[in-house]
Amino acid sequence: MYKLRPYQQEAVDSTLKFFRKKRYPAVIVLPTGAGKSLVIAELAKVARGRVLVLAHVKELVEQNHLKYESYGLDAGIYSAGLNQKDSTQKVIFGSIQSVANASDDFFRDFTLLVIDECHRVGLEADSQYAQVIKRLKLNNPRICILGLTATPYRLGLGWIYNYSHRGEMKTQELRFFKHCIYELPLEYMIRNRFLTPPVKVDIPVTSYDFSELTEDGKEYSMAELEEVLKQQRRLTPLIIKNIVDITESYKRQGVMIFSSTVKHAQEIMKTLPEGQAKLVLGDTEVIERDQIIESFKRKEFKYLVNVSVLTTGFDAVHVDVIAILRPTESISLYQQIIGRGLRLDTNKKDCLVLDYTGMGHNIYSPEIGDKKTESESVAVQIPCPQCGFVNDFWGIVDESGCVIEHYGRKCRGAVQNPDTYEVIPCGYRFRFKICEKCSAENDITARDCHNCGHVLIDPDVKLKQAKLSKNAHVLTPDSIEMLERTDKNGNSYLQVRYYDYDARYLAEMHYLNNHNSLKKFDVNFLRSHMRRPEQKTNIRSVDDIIRMQPLLRMPAFVIGRKQGQFWKITEKIFSEEL
Repeated sequence: MYKLRPYQQEAVDSTLKFFRKKRYPAVIVLPTGAGKSLVIAELAKVARGRVLVLAHVKELVEQNHLKYESYGLDAGIYSAGLNQKDSTQKVIFGSIQSVANASDDFFRDFTLLVIDECHRVGLEADSQYAQVIKRLKLNNPRICILGLTATPYRLGLGWIYNYSHRGEMKTQELRFFKHCIYELPLEYMIRNRFLTPPVKVDIPVTSYDFSELTEDGKEYSMAELEEVLKQQRRLTPLIIKNIVDITESYKRQGVMIFSSTVKHAQEIMKTLPEGQAKLVLGDTEVIERDQIIESFKRKEFKYLVNVSVLTTGFDAVHVDVIAILRPTESISLYQQIIGRGLRLDTNKKDCLVLDYTGMGHNIYSPEIGDKKTESESVAVQIPCPQCGFVNDFWGIVDESGCVIEHYGRKCRGAVQNPDTYEVIPCGYRFRFKICEKCSAENDITARDCHNCGHVLIDPDVKLKQAKLSKNAHVLTPDSIEMLERTDKNGNSYLQVRYYDYDARYLAEMHYLNNHNSLKKFDVNFLRSHMRRPEQKTNIRSVDDIIRMQPLLRMPAFVIGRKQGQFWKITEKIFSEEL
């Protein structure tokens, strides 16, 4: 029989507690090697009715089924790819393609549906997952739906669920899965020796430069990726030689190479030792693919090259080198790729991670969700001044690790009613723009006010119009200067000068001599210029603000408009608004 590890028992307890009160679709996030099959086994044991475990590929169906039965438990398989269509056992492991085509009789008496690799489930009404869930609910409207995944974040979509058990609102957009009821970080598994420690090797030779693809957070096409690789094709032989040298020097058993494209993979194959490498592509015939994988597991060859097909549903415990030659903006996917080499095995002390992408991902970094705005950004933790929730944002740190600036816009904290599971988001905005009609705070990229629907001014349009106007001047600041000045009545004020590269400048002035002027300064200047807008300030004089200049940032553009003989600053646009 089996014995649950403490975290597996916690996952089971969290699931039971949740489904006793609510029947929303829920998610458990477990890294590769966490033993999800044990969690499934325990849930199946306590389930009052039948349990259906779905996976998207036959390898996962077979893998989950074998592990389940290795605990001395009985279960059926419903998968055409495995030539089995059992339908009477209490627990059924099925492939989504086969179950979607099953007869109506198959769907009776199920009380729990478990979906492995559940990040593949979307909101499309015509998907096979939607069809299966609909037919299950016709027989049991109160069926419990539990998703399992190691990657709860999808590029192009974002988080696959709304609310995390840690008190974080991941997204308020519509999602099939509503709650993440348990999550186990990869670091915990490694620290407690449930997984092999990864050792990230600083590559002394070279790396690809994918910066033009990933800069500014833009999405890139396969054609653009091919072009970048074509320009750098001379690097591939050097990189492969480095992989081979490290593999041989450290007497490694199995190497998985993750390539960017099919052409890239074929180029890699030409450089690897003859007879020691095989390639698996998305269109590799199923029989051939199975033969290659089994041959690799028997250690009949050393180097297995693939293009986006072996990131899930693949177990080869002897793998002790992971070579990453493909860019990815998702930390979750990056961790899942590395996870292919972290399974425990006899005499396996560690797994070398060779990263040739130059993207600088951290193996243990949390998934931030937002795209990097600056290449030097790192994951930072920022407490919300309103609710106290500690947010994971991208930010800039100094040499001692102190946060200088962050790019978070809205607190992700939320409060959940323990009885009803109703979630109330914090809603605090670190950066925002105010609706000129109702004064509501809106996201800096919003086009319409969330409160009254008023159309907000688009900064891009504003900038374009100013550049075309004869009475407007658009300045791109290179530096900022703060000076204390005195008016003709002897009152001191702050003058802020924004200089461009040619030393031309536009200036603005702010009085700070009474409560109202300080409040106006806070709204019109500080809230947008502070590098950490949540920090409290105690400004009482011009000298105070001049001393805190290192805490302030410059706008991307300053727009001045002619008023008589002078230019007056009317708008300042910051980079995140564009």
